[in-house]
Amino acid sequence: MSQFYDTNPTKSSIPDHDVIMRGRKFLDITGVKQVESFDNEEFLLETSMGFLAIKGQNLQMKNLDVEKGIVSIKGKIFDLVYLDEHHGEKAKGFFSKLFR
Repeated sequence: MSQFYDTNPTKSSIPDHDVIMRGRKFLDITGVKQVESFDNEEFLLETSMGFLAIKGQNLQMKNLDVEKGIVSIKGKIFDLVYLDEHHGEKAKGFFSKLFR
């Protein structure tokens, strides 16, 4: 019986989306397609599961691996919100504040 084995386990496609938070101070996020914007109070990431807004204080990007789709953030995390079609009103308000 013949079985198919993937000979290239490290593909260039974006991996599954996971958010790992340690003590409200460190975030590791996988499945990131693009970093839309960031400053010390807010990050906006496009992930494979939609846009993710992260709000906090003294936020810093500690690691960015575009090929693997990994972002690491350090700071005091207040809020993680997904902005998608189910929250169109909220997303619209967020983007209008972002681009004033």
